[in-house]
Amino acid sequence: MSGSPHLILASQSPRRLSLLAQIGITPNAVSPADINEDPIEGETPRGHALRLAQEKAAKVACDNPDKIILAADTVVGVGRRILPKAETQEEARYCLELMSGRGHRVFTGVAVIKADGDMISRVVETRLTMKRLSTVELQDYLKSKEWQGKAGGYGIQGRAEGFISKLIGSYSNVVGLPLFETRNLLQGAGYPT
Repeated sequence: MSGSPHLILASQSPRRLSLLAQIGITPNAVSPADINEDPIEGETPRGHALRLAQEKAAKVACDNPDKIILAADTVVGVGRRILPKAETQEEARYCLELMSGRGHRVFTGVAVIKADGDMISRVVETRLTMKRLSTVELQDYLKSKEWQGKAGGYGIQGRAEGFISKLIGSYSNVVGLPLFETRNLLQGAGYPT
């Protein structure tokens, strides 16, 4: 679109690019922010998601003045516990066993830096319940490797959707980017959507 603001997605997630495409948004550039994603002591899952999104946006904005920056971070929480982005089968097993038969929440912090440098942000929460997983279901899911790099050790847009008995809130939030809220934030930043 000629004359429209320059949008940079501060994420390396192919899921976020795909989700944006669903609502007709194609960033001009993708520039992942390399930040320390370790939780701060006492940080809640909600606060962690928001802080990471804001830090990612701010880092990318430093090198891209006068551009609109979109950043997000998705965190799975059980109570006050922040579950890791599973990189090993042991981490995935820990997450899935913890969520098996109980509720958990998915928080995505979304931060947009306007071309004038002002930041707007919010956190979107989705509540889910996972069925009690049998030993066979757990083993089969771990073998699938769908859990790799996923917050909480599962991706709802795959086999694990069959484990979710209840979802209250935004489905796209669980995938990695709440589309309704993201669209509104981008509109508020002057980006045509």
